[in-house]
Amino acid sequence: MSLTESRPGTSLPPVADPRWTARLWSVLAVLCLVLFLDGLDVSMVGIALPSIGHDLGLATGSLQWIINGYVLGYGGLMLLGGRTADLLGRRRVFLIALGVFAAASLLGGLVDDGTLLIATRFVKGVAAAFTAPAGLSILTTTFPEGPQRNRALSVFSLFGALGYSSGLILGGLLTGIGWRWTFFMPVPLALLALAVGLTLIPRDRRAGTGGQDPAGAVTLTAGMLLAVYAVVTAPDRGWASLTTLATFGAAVALLLAFVMIERRVRHPLVRFGILRQATTVRANLSMVALMGSYLSFQFMMTLFLQDGRGWSPLRMAFALLPVGLIVAIGSPLAGRLVNRFGTAPLIVTAMVSMTLGYVWFLISAGSSPDYLLSMFPSLVLLGGGFAFGYGAIMAQATEGIDDSEQGLASGLVQTSGQVGGALVLAVLTAVLAQAGDSGADFTVYRPGLNLVTGVATIGLLLNVVPLLRLRRAEPVESGRS
Repeated sequence: MSLTESRPGTSLPPVADPRWTARLWSVLAVLCLVLFLDGLDVSMVGIALPSIGHDLGLATGSLQWIINGYVLGYGGLMLLGGRTADLLGRRRVFLIALGVFAAASLLGGLVDDGTLLIATRFVKGVAAAFTAPAGLSILTTTFPEGPQRNRALSVFSLFGALGYSSGLILGGLLTGIGWRWTFFMPVPLALLALAVGLTLIPRDRRAGTGGQDPAGAVTLTAGMLLAVYAVVTAPDRGWASLTTLATFGAAVALLLAFVMIERRVRHPLVRFGILRQATTVRANLSMVALMGSYLSFQFMMTLFLQDGRGWSPLRMAFALLPVGLIVAIGSPLAGRLVNRFGTAPLIVTAMVSMTLGYVWFLISAGSSPDYLLSMFPSLVLLGGGFAFGYGAIMAQATEGIDDSEQGLASGLVQTSGQVGGALVLAVLTAVLAQAGDSGADFTVYRPGLNLVTGVATIGLLLNVVPLLRLRRAEPVESGRS
């Protein structure tokens, strides 16, 4: 039963009247607050990384796990989270996962061991993998397709962008007091959302059909974790060492097992037939390039500005704020631009902007990049590219997909972004480990910037070449007609 159906005491009435009730606004507010916390967490903890490293004695290779632990838990189990919400009930899964999210945040602020901290980050990512699809499905079943749902989705997306922007400033402020506050701060907000959600989110029935694929979820997540671990530890152990080769081999074996399981299981997480559509494949690879390049760039700049330049967390947060502000302002406009120009031209424009941002930094940075000359123009280009590229890629990933597989398509592209971002960040960490430490000299980060630029350039080429082929084919088809 849809959440918009009328059932006394359990469901909201259908949203036919454009004037939403206070209860309806409250349900949307809870969903927005949880998405706000997801965006807040990523940027806020990112600002705190150098302080965490100094306090707990974590090297760069270990610090990246604080980001990647969350990202891999999130991306590796998101598809399973969506399936679980459909089978067990969206409200139940959403609220349980939200409680786990709050508990993991609290524990993360209390631990004094780096390994335990990374473990709490992974658990927090797993919780987000269940709240995100459950929350989105609550929204889409509460607001009917059309203007009502589009309006709700615009508000929903805006809060995700605002969470990221706010996290930059809050991360700087709270890290100045103590990095543990970046973990404590989401706890009361999550508990507030939990309390309101328990009261106002209507109950829904289980789907009662289909099944789970825990083996697929476990092999995918474990394979990704081992692959990242192998890349990060290879510089110390040696790329040709027995341990490194064995770890890579185990990762490949697990990922192959995932493919075999998905082909044979009755209810797979991923139906590979969906990848026969070229636009779907291109959208997933574009998301890897977008998320992988920017996530790695922010990680690199966080370390350079705080460790190399000696900037305070707050000063660094304000330095990176242009990206967050542009994303918050531009994201709501992406849908209108997609409606007017289509996804392909907008994605190409976004990837051009991203690539130019990295290239400009490469050209102008030197050994001591100036903020106004090098950093600010690059951040503006990156913010614009991310704001318009993310929405367009999400739209392209679901183009031409049957309604019955819209959830799979949207979940798959989000998973690609999270997992791909984790792998690019792992490679960046290995590259920086090889380069060594040179303090305030940016030269040591140049190989990492080369990597990030290369990833963005590949994403650009993936989209430019098909568009050029289409443009060349149009005059030929016109001449024949």
